[in-house]
Amino acid sequence: MNDQTIAIIPARYASTRFPGKPLADMLGKPMIQRVYERVAGVVGRAVVATDDDRIRKAVEAFGGEVVMTSPLCSSGTERCREAFDKIGRGETIILNLQGDEPFIQAEQIGLLISAFDKPETDIATLAEAFAPDTAYRKLNNPNSPKIVTDHQGYALYFSRSVI
Repeated sequence: MNDQTIAIIPARYASTRFPGKPLADMLGKPMIQRVYERVAGVVGRAVVATDDDRIRKAVEAFGGEVVMTSPLCSSGTERCREAFDKIGRGETIILNLQGDEPFIQAEQIGLLISAFDKPETDIATLAEAFAPDTAYRKLNNPNSPKIVTDHQGYALYFSRSVI
């Protein structure tokens, strides 16, 4: 476990595609709890960042750490930045791990953290290539973000559209 790593999990209730998603029941636990439990076992510290009192109460009910952020945050990244500014303890690696990824694996989080073993790494993200025979309907799914990288794996841009 890396004590210099904090995972901030942005979670908002007012999602445009699935309002209340962080509180969706997954076999008796809210989705945000499933994510938190996966993350908390891998990093030094996990914190849920939210602007919603219902999510705050749910996180506190399962014993998780939570910080309230402004409802004016325009993205999860902005929410993470505000949260870290409020509760950061000098951690050197800040992970923005999405509140709707209840199946994220410890190995994936570890892989992301290991990207920071290289001193030149300032930012990193997990990505997986689509198989050559991927159906167009899967590629066209706006719920699946796409990334274009250069030959060294550096992100050029992200899109929810087919690129």
